[in-house]
Amino acid sequence: MTQPAIVLLSGGLDSATVLAVAQLEGYSICALTFRYGQRHEFEIGAARRIAERAQVDRHVIAEIDLRSIGGSALTDDIEVPKNRSGEEMGTGIPITYVPARNTIFLSYALAWAEATKANAIFIGVNALDYSGYPDCRPEYIEAFEAMANLATKAAVEGGENLKIHTPLIHLSKAEIVKKGLDLGVDYSLTHTCYDPGPEGTACGECDACHLRLKGFEANGIPDPIPYLAGAKPNR
Repeated sequence: MTQPAIVLLSGGLDSATVLAVAQLEGYSICALTFRYGQRHEFEIGAARRIAERAQVDRHVIAEIDLRSIGGSALTDDIEVPKNRSGEEMGTGIPITYVPARNTIFLSYALAWAEATKANAIFIGVNALDYSGYPDCRPEYIEAFEAMANLATKAAVEGGENLKIHTPLIHLSKAEIVKKGLDLGVDYSLTHTCYDPGPEGTACGECDACHLRLKGFEANGIPDPIPYLAGAKPNR
């Protein structure tokens, strides 16, 4: 019987690649997406398209209200930074960091893993082109995994340890794009922008767009998604 895995699927480039990796490794996929009050909610539609194309076993969209907490340009009335230089992006934790987001997401994934008797969770965190987010670092993932194996019935009573898979954590955005292309990922289905236009068109100027464009440029191919007219991405 095929083993299930929980895949955190935001609808972005990284999570679409991770889903393809998990399928390649032979897991049956339970995809988990969050509507958490993010201003770039177009990514939820992207997650649906990716899940449908991949023919996952189940796709759950969980509802969480992180706007009530705020503290991030993605969940509060705070301007999304635009056209930051590589040096600026590599310094400090940006205002687009959502407090405890990956901890919340992984906790939901952990609960679903227990309910489905899955011992694998896949998440597309990245420690290179990650814009300074503290919950994308290897030491954070290791700590959460250790906690998970102290906190679950499956681990404590059954000796079934959970593994958090982070296949992209040491890859550059260019390497991630290449891996996805090799696996047949259709990146035209994905959504990455932090501050899209009314129709979901990418701004081309936020940190997420900058990193994405850089990844495609390094592979010598155009990004297949549309960008707002007049955008001046700082690549």
